[in-house]
Amino acid sequence: MTTKTLLAATALGFGLSLAAAGANADELKLGYSLGPDSHYGQSAHAMADKLAELSDGKWTIKEFPANALGGEREMVEGAQIGTVDLVVTSTGPIGNFVPETLITDIPFLFKSYDHAHAVLDGPIGEEILAKFPDNGLIALAWGENGFRNLTNSVRPVKEPEDAKGLKIRTMENPVHMEAFETLGALPTPMAFPELFTALQQGTVDGQENPIGVILNAKFSEVQDYLSLTQHVYSPALIIMSPAVWNDLSDEEKGWFKEAAKVGAQAMRDKAEADAADGVAQLKEQGMTVVEDVDVEAFQEALEPAYAEYAKQFGKDNIDRIRNYQE
Repeated sequence: MTTKTLLAATALGFGLSLAAAGANADELKLGYSLGPDSHYGQSAHAMADKLAELSDGKWTIKEFPANALGGEREMVEGAQIGTVDLVVTSTGPIGNFVPETLITDIPFLFKSYDHAHAVLDGPIGEEILAKFPDNGLIALAWGENGFRNLTNSVRPVKEPEDAKGLKIRTMENPVHMEAFETLGALPTPMAFPELFTALQQGTVDGQENPIGVILNAKFSEVQDYLSLTQHVYSPALIIMSPAVWNDLSDEEKGWFKEAAKVGAQAMRDKAEADAADGVAQLKEQGMTVVEDVDVEAFQEALEPAYAEYAKQFGKDNIDRIRNYQE
């Protein structure tokens, strides 16, 4: 730690990591919204290990799980201004910073994990990541939350009619909100740290998240019904502050990108493992699981929303993703 860097960090008063202040020291702050045993946590662990290996110990990562640095939006804002070095985040709040990411949140856009990976790891995904620097962020890699499912404490949801009138917490994401409004539900955007209490107190009836998030957040304690709607494939992102990135050499940037890819793969592996065995765990925890969801009926009910998405993103761009083959 240099005196110059310490004085700069103190003067700013934000508790900057030394890396964010000038990339002179070795410890970086990485924030994420879930617990350390979650898919986000697995990603952070793997990335930290790989980065330490590649840099021969020059760069290390200190993790701040479970919203210790604020909600996802606050952490992304922190990356913009340099108070947070790295963030593992859902795409939920990212559309407020990089609008081009919102196209990935269209319901029933991705057919499978393999399809989603091919799109995001290919030229389409790279084109979206390339938009981040113009918006004050660096996106290192696409991660994964998985396919989102609906929970609530009012009634089982099997078809669109069952969702009408339910007050559903959504991410702060206009694409998701448009979909639930079209279904006749009452979308309520809310930061993730507030969600458990809101469900517990009945402020909202339900929420939607991938199985791994539902497990990690212990939503079975405050939700009775799980519907396997699989309505949205939800990517995640590993984001870095330009305050750190811009002071790195080309070789160091390569280390961070490689470490992020390792972290992203660990995230995907854990998210998919949770999806494979998590439903059984949630049943054991007392949730009633609706497995025979009428997916075709949900897709038909969302036709008006698809028309709006086509206006917003361009039908050709949507079809390019929907029909993408590696």
